[in-house]
Amino acid sequence: MSRKELISLFILISILIIINIVNYSVWLKNNKTYAMIIEEGIRQISVNKAELDEFEALPGIGPSLARRIIEYREQNGGFKEIADLKKVKGIGEKLFEKIKPFIKP
Repeated sequence: MSRKELISLFILISILIIINIVNYSVWLKNNKTYAMIIEEGIRQISVNKAELDEFEALPGIGPSLARRIIEYREQNGGFKEIADLKKVKGIGEKLFEKIKPFIKP
């Protein structure tokens, strides 16, 4: 292998390592949030009163989805039952079942 090829290989490996470190730190942050919910006990949030940060603390809910939930709530006068969350774009059956233990009307 030539010197240029070795340098290129080293740079490529370094970039891949950095990408993996960043991905792991994001994953760890998300799992810590979920773990904190579990440690506190199942503390339910009201889908009709919760703020942005409370929705973001739920597993699988990021900032944009949290905003969509609040926008839907404001436009439709709230959620009559928690299953109405599935009417928000981005919340399907799988995600709903994941967050269901942590929410109430």
